[in-house]
Amino acid sequence: MSGSIERVSQAALDAGLEIEIRRMGESTRTAQDAANQCGCAVGQIVKSLVFEGEDTGRLVLFLVSGDRQLDLAKAAGLTGEKLKRADPRRIREETGFAIGGVSPIGHKVIIRAYADRTLLDHDVIWAAAGAHDAVFSSEPSALIAAAEATVQDITA
Repeated sequence: MSGSIERVSQAALDAGLEIEIRRMGESTRTAQDAANQCGCAVGQIVKSLVFEGEDTGRLVLFLVSGDRQLDLAKAAGLTGEKLKRADPRRIREETGFAIGGVSPIGHKVIIRAYADRTLLDHDVIWAAAGAHDAVFSSEPSALIAAAEATVQDITA
């Protein structure tokens, strides 16, 4: 098991979240790829989007349903500053995850997180587990709590 996947597993354990990490064998980098591999609707996929504050440089994590788009104006309103996509190298260095495998939990650094309320519309959601082909399922409110995310309306 890779170090990234082990971090996700340990973070889940520390948060009291029971998960089973599955290696899918094929990429789950996009929401559609993940839904195809998991056998679920695209809306059940959690996109973990990392942005950076333009003024502070702080990283912020947004958990968004796979069939939704982050509304940058709403997100900026929550953070109090304009946001820009974080550089993939910075994301990897600071969170420990490469784009396409960024998990909602198990980051190497503390990162403020927001979850879109539409994730709560599902009984089960699927999230990246630290690698491009690794995923786990969870009950939405349990995953949001484990990620220490604040539930907000953050999609268009």
